[in-house]
Amino acid sequence: MSLIPYALTRPFLFAMDPEEAHDQMLSLLAKTQNTPLQWSYCQGLINDPVTVAGLRFPNRVGLAAGLDKNARCIDAFSAMGFGFVEVGTVTPKAQPGNPKPRMFRLPQAHALINRLGFNNDGLDQFIANVQLTECRKPAQKKSMLLGLNIGKNASTPIEQATDDYLIGLEGVYAHADYVTVNISSPNTHQLRSLQTDEALDSLIRALENKRQALQAKYQKHTPIFIKIAPDLDELQIQSVSHTLLRHVDTSSAQSWGIIATNTTIDKQTVQHLEHAQETGGLSGSPVFEKSNRIIQQLRQTLDAQIPIIGVGGILSGADAVAKIKAGADLVQIYTGLIYKGPALITECASSIQKYFQSNS
Repeated sequence: MSLIPYALTRPFLFAMDPEEAHDQMLSLLAKTQNTPLQWSYCQGLINDPVTVAGLRFPNRVGLAAGLDKNARCIDAFSAMGFGFVEVGTVTPKAQPGNPKPRMFRLPQAHALINRLGFNNDGLDQFIANVQLTECRKPAQKKSMLLGLNIGKNASTPIEQATDDYLIGLEGVYAHADYVTVNISSPNTHQLRSLQTDEALDSLIRALENKRQALQAKYQKHTPIFIKIAPDLDELQIQSVSHTLLRHVDTSSAQSWGIIATNTTIDKQTVQHLEHAQETGGLSGSPVFEKSNRIIQQLRQTLDAQIPIIGVGGILSGADAVAKIKAGADLVQIYTGLIYKGPALITECASSIQKYFQSNS
């Protein structure tokens, strides 16, 4: 159990600009991880192992990408009790992202709007940070799994996006338990067009060819997850599912998965709130039902062996269980962590464990 209740910390963080608070907290975590001060936020791991995509996860609750874009705080998040942590999105070259301000809180809705735009220090620094992580070193007993999330640079024309993803995949492959391909952020121009049938088919084919070469080189199989938007309609979801299924056979059913979902551009449910008119992706409670519907549609279409990670609006253990009931194999949190603190990780992992125990 962490020594400092998050309820005491949150008022100070929420008095700051959202992005400044985010940066300050990450700097604090980076400085205190693997030191005695880590006990101020560390928690015991809920031991609820499950095998998904051929990987053994200590429990079903993970950190979603976007919070730690440069992979600086993996050890700190590992100490909080996550079964897996996903960091990034990283692009081949460093880029500043969109102009500030670009992150906004909507506390009444337990929500955030961001238009960060893949701000990160670039692939080389990202990999260097991953390699410095203590919990990933061979001498340590590796339990928590690590996902590395890749994207394209804003300056790369959409017609050449595949080149950036192949560079990213080659860079992170040896260091990742799984790789996530982010084609659904609303904050990079035209990125979501990669979710369309022909574009997605071409991207997956290129990634699969690259993965086969990397698997032979490193003698290591690494699953790839495609992260999709919550704003796809039913026909688009079917198209994504069928495109993925075309690249999956009985020998590679655990090679591909889907993360559902990213942030939404639909802000109808928060129109009455301050900052609702800001451009960017909306996360938190308003995305909960949208992402659940996407998960349900995916699970109805996809082979049961193809894993789904459910993310979007989890602010309680009951929310996490709802994602599982909708068809997710694993869940991730981000905005909920900002509003509820590390105790949410334990609550979600414990609730999911009890759900499966009661249904076994």
